Amino acid sequence: MEDSELELLRQGCLAAKDVSYSPYSRYRVGCCILVRDGERVIKVTGANVENASYGGTICAERVAITKAMTTVETRDPSQWVALGIMGDSLQDCISPCGICRQVIREFVNPKTGQVPIVMFNGDGSNYKKVSLEEILPMSFGPESLAL
Repeated sequence: MEDSELELLRQGCLAAKDVSYSPYSRYRVGCCILVRDGERVIKVTGANVENASYGGTICAERVAITKAMTTVETRDPSQWVALGIMGDSLQDCISPCGICRQVIREFVNPKTGQVPIVMFNGDGSNYKKVSLEEILPMSFGPESLAL
């Protein structure tokens, strides 16, 4: 991933975080997926959306992935350049929750190739780049179903 792509990812996460609907936790999360479409790079963003019935809450990563997978130009995970997430903490880089790791695993897998996951702190001044295998070792995926 090039520096210019990292900056696009950071900007996408910041913009997504700004539209978070988080009146209960007051913890905003933004996610951005960069997707290569020919010569251009498309930003697909998502933010966490909370619900008074907490089980109805959806994380930013799953919003972005759902948008990417339901848009013709971005639905091929082999064209994903990177996935970034950002929360509000200025000290810590946010990590995807367990459900989001599993959803990411559905689309970022050995068939689609390596897609770096970039975990930013709250203003994007610090980040940690990891692979899915680092944050979800011994994962369960579609090939585990032996269909």
